[in-house]
Amino acid sequence: MNEQSLHTDTVNDWIIGYLTNSLTQEEMQLLQDWLNISEENRKYFSDMQEVWIAASDEADELNFNKEQAYQLFLEHTGSSVKRPEKRKAFHIRPWMYAAAMVIIVFVCATIAFQSGKRVLQNQLTRITVEAPYGSKTKLYLPDGTLVWLNAGSKMSYAQDFGINERALDLSGEAYFEVTKNKETPFKVHTEELDVKVLGTKFNFRNYKDDLEAKVCLLEGKVALNTLQKETVLHPNQQALLDKKTGKLSVSATKAIHSVEWTNDRLYFDEVLLSDIIKELERSYDVKITVADDTLNTIRFYGNFRKREQSIQEIMNVLSSTDKMTYTINGKNIVITLP
Repeated sequence: MNEQSLHTDTVNDWIIGYLTNSLTQEEMQLLQDWLNISEENRKYFSDMQEVWIAASDEADELNFNKEQAYQLFLEHTGSSVKRPEKRKAFHIRPWMYAAAMVIIVFVCATIAFQSGKRVLQNQLTRITVEAPYGSKTKLYLPDGTLVWLNAGSKMSYAQDFGINERALDLSGEAYFEVTKNKETPFKVHTEELDVKVLGTKFNFRNYKDDLEAKVCLLEGKVALNTLQKETVLHPNQQALLDKKTGKLSVSATKAIHSVEWTNDRLYFDEVLLSDIIKELERSYDVKITVADDTLNTIRFYGNFRKREQSIQEIMNVLSSTDKMTYTINGKNIVITLP
């Protein structure tokens, strides 16, 4: 492909089509060929994608939908053109580009300050999204897939995600509503367990300090891959991987409970205190110490609302079972036998 033969409007049209999940397979390949030409092309694509991410996050504050994000994207890049029935060329002049770069910094900095979100661009063509302790992050991938990242989680993917493949790396916990695409499977990679799907809803939890990796399937079908075997999961089933032994077990579950955290709920159904502590530390950004190891074998049931209940209120509920007691000093909590 001769780069000089391409009009800027054509390239912009491809990029917008990619971001709004409306490219044909032929256009997808043309965009990929253009990206392969030079690092300058990949940098331009990356900058445009960051404007889209920033606009998506801004729309999220107003109950996100893709149409709002698209209109905000046009506003941020200096265009007043409404979305047409069929895509038309999208014009970017130098002053628009400069304005867009200012907006990227301002919007991303504002969102990071207000909600703890961080969207980081890796110079080696990877985009990383993080949800620090005490917060969660909602975003849409370029293929239209909805992702919720739980506190203390990180996700990264190539800047050309969706063109030749849909693959990402995950550390922590995320809920996915995957856009169907029979030609391009959706893949999630973690250190011990991989998931491959075509279109489905599932929750994937694999924090580095967890003893188990857990996948709960709400809709569709997923294939789980470990170093030992492949396992297919069906709706309302959960898979637990013992990261020490490599043993994978599948059982029935009410999968909807696994995504309570996306609605600011903490749901514990006979969960070990040691696992509850990890969840509370991530959700409230506190440090919890257990004075007696025997407490870690005790299980609790609870259903809490983060926005309405403080960490102290939750500790009060847990201690009301007479199985434990606690002391609290700022962000430091010590749990002891009663």
